[in-house]
Amino acid sequence: MDITLFQFALILVGGFLAGVMNTLAGYGSMISLSLLMDVIGLPPNIANGTNRVNVLAQCSASSYGYYKNGKVDLKSSKWIIITMVLGAILGAIVVLQVSNEQFKEIFKYLIILMFFMILLKPKRWMREVSEESEFPLPVRMVAFFALGFYGGFIQMGMGVFFLVCMVFLERSTLIRANGIKVTIVAIYTVVVLAIFQYQGLVNWKAGLLIAIGQTLGGYLTAKYASQSANANKWAYYVLLVIVVGVIIYKFGIET
Repeated sequence: MDITLFQFALILVGGFLAGVMNTLAGYGSMISLSLLMDVIGLPPNIANGTNRVNVLAQCSASSYGYYKNGKVDLKSSKWIIITMVLGAILGAIVVLQVSNEQFKEIFKYLIILMFFMILLKPKRWMREVSEESEFPLPVRMVAFFALGFYGGFIQMGMGVFFLVCMVFLERSTLIRANGIKVTIVAIYTVVVLAIFQYQGLVNWKAGLLIAIGQTLGGYLTAKYASQSANANKWAYYVLLVIVVGVIIYKFGIET
């Protein structure tokens, strides 16, 4: 894998931004997958597998940053973790058998739904204290299993869906939701990465290279977001900007 000094700098900066996005909202894989395919030159299927290396590194660092500042409660999130890990394993197995192009096409329209859900009652996104969920546990389990499946399938954009489910279904604060999100992604990515590695679809050098910047971005963001008094407010605005940017990209460039 031969890269120029400019490409190396681009990978570090891009990885850092991907870590920031994933830690505060989601869709950082839009950057890291582009780096893997367009800068490093990996085929899409290998890029999808390799992306799990930097995602694992960044989410582990982000999770530690949130946990160190008391924003991760593993005990109360146990059932979410188990449900999503099972879904992620199934998603990783399925993606090895089918093309992900149709799945990505569906996501293009689902992201618009997410946009309106984010705009609906902004105060619930900025709540300072988590509240008790009003939804039955089976409904929430199905939702998080589906999220796990999507994460195992392609990962890109899973963070946005996860935050919507945490805020709407679990009635969580946005910062707590982010802390749980990166922890869960780190856990199930271990299994998903093993599946891709078994199939020979992981380029470790490329993944670890992007992981340098992505891990730093994730840890620093988690650290300062946990300590900021207006963290939920800023996380909401970052999430909104990212979703709007994704919609513009999907419908303005791809169509």
